[in-house]
Amino acid sequence: MPSLDTSFTLSTIGHLASDYPDKFGIPRQPGLAPSARAILYLADAYDDPMAVSGLEDFEHLWLQFVFDRSPERWSTRVRPPRLGGNRRIGVFASRATHRPNRLGLSLVTLERVETSRKPTPSDTPIAGSRLAGHRSRVKLHLRSHDLSDATPILDIKPYLPWAEARGDARAGFAPTPPTVTPVAFTESAMVQLAQRADGDALRQLIEEVLAQDPRPAYHASDPTATRDYGVCLRDVNVRFRAVASEVGAWLEVFAVEPRDLVTP
Repeated sequence: MPSLDTSFTLSTIGHLASDYPDKFGIPRQPGLAPSARAILYLADAYDDPMAVSGLEDFEHLWLQFVFDRSPERWSTRVRPPRLGGNRRIGVFASRATHRPNRLGLSLVTLERVETSRKPTPSDTPIAGSRLAGHRSRVKLHLRSHDLSDATPILDIKPYLPWAEARGDARAGFAPTPPTVTPVAFTESAMVQLAQRADGDALRQLIEEVLAQDPRPAYHASDPTATRDYGVCLRDVNVRFRAVASEVGAWLEVFAVEPRDLVTP
């Protein structure tokens, strides 16, 4: 009987500049924050406009990537946040980041393909990204993703809705979209946003991200929990807290502060 391959070598074809500098706050699935921007810069060995010729005719792409910020250790059973962090299921029945090969798959929206004859920075870089000044010949402008800044990308494939959309498929423990949490802004936070050129777009992104309630499940389930949180988006730290009253509960943004930028 012939021997079976047990290991393979994969090459990074590029890295992603993202609105999400940290893991905390990233929506747990793609498509939940349509305003989230990203730019995929191809690596030198693949940075040829001919390699993406025809890609502009597609509206969505599959990105295969590495959860490079997750530990290499993994467990056969995990606790999905969708189940409140209390129930365990098999790792292969989940979309957990702690996986044997740390591979991820994300469906993203392709806005446009930016190319140049020689490596140049993007015409609209991502504020606060480690790759904001990166130069390449190919820059893919994306939205609606769930990837952290500088994520290594392994492959790009066009999305075919007639082959890959199955609206009537069973979806296990996540049969419906997650519940959306109301988001409000204090007057001081609105003033801080108004001072930015991208204030309106940033506010939209903040609302979409916080509507998914990025707090740990055991915090979100405790109505008496009173603490402040911070989620980094672009070049800011968004400070927020949970508020509850007789009329309901929501997340309140009370500050949008500059954050310390991390250089590569």
